Amino acid sequence: MSSIALFGALESGLIYALVALGVLISFRILDFPDLTADGSFPLGGAVFAVCVTHGMNPWLACALAGMAGAVAGLMTGWLHVSLKIMQLLASILVMVALYSINLRIMGSPNLPLLGQESVFSPLINSDSTNQYWVQPLVIFGFVIVAKLFMDWFFSTEIGLSIRATGVNARMTQAQGINTSRTLLLGLALSNALIGLAGALFVQTQGGADISIGIGTIVVGLAAVIIGETLIPGKRFFVITMAVIIGAVLYRAFIALALGSNTLQSIGFGPQDLNLITAILVVLALRLPAIKSYFRRKFKA
Repeated sequence: MSSIALFGALESGLIYALVALGVLISFRILDFPDLTADGSFPLGGAVFAVCVTHGMNPWLACALAGMAGAVAGLMTGWLHVSLKIMQLLASILVMVALYSINLRIMGSPNLPLLGQESVFSPLINSDSTNQYWVQPLVIFGFVIVAKLFMDWFFSTEIGLSIRATGVNARMTQAQGINTSRTLLLGLALSNALIGLAGALFVQTQGGADISIGIGTIVVGLAAVIIGETLIPGKRFFVITMAVIIGAVLYRAFIALALGSNTLQSIGFGPQDLNLITAILVVLALRLPAIKSYFRRKFKA
């Protein structure tokens, strides 16, 4: 793998690390099967693209993209808490609705950002020779800030209340905690991170597209599973670090698979990205069982 391809995989992995941190909140902490990610990811990209093309500062546009994702998460939570719609169906309804909303926001299926300012612009040379390493570096900064914020937030009283809601909502409610509010806050934070990831993604791609959210939740969940399997731990600091590493490794595996001469020789190519992604997700889901099997075998 060339250095440019390596940095490209790192860049993509770091963007999806933000998605994985969001998925960690919904799936692991809240125990809420939230598919809103497939809609809030392109929502963040759409909001950023429209804001920047209208002359807004890209940093402020990123903040608005995160806020838009938070609103999407709140809507999913509201459907479940207030209208008593089951968790999975509530998230699917919001995800489907966001497809039309994203089209409304952009006014077309895609919106180019060529020539527009981005959060990377101040650090990139006029000839763009350093772009391949500047972008991953800036995104890494976003990821570190998000991780440190989560490590701090989920050690506070409200953060611990959110974690308790996911573990045992009835017991948490019996302790006088409003589980509806903690659920809404958790889903808002989860999708805010995913919306921010969408904003960063469209900046690296040079444009927003209505289809960029397809499979987002699959990538995020696979990153969480890979990270938890490779770096098991109970401390929240270790868990968030494992999720980030899992996302980077996942995208690296994708890049290696697509660049593999062996796979290319049997007919695999870039058009098989989704197929390779599905295979890797299946392997990721089976990793705990495989790990347990070899552990028992070596003990025997």
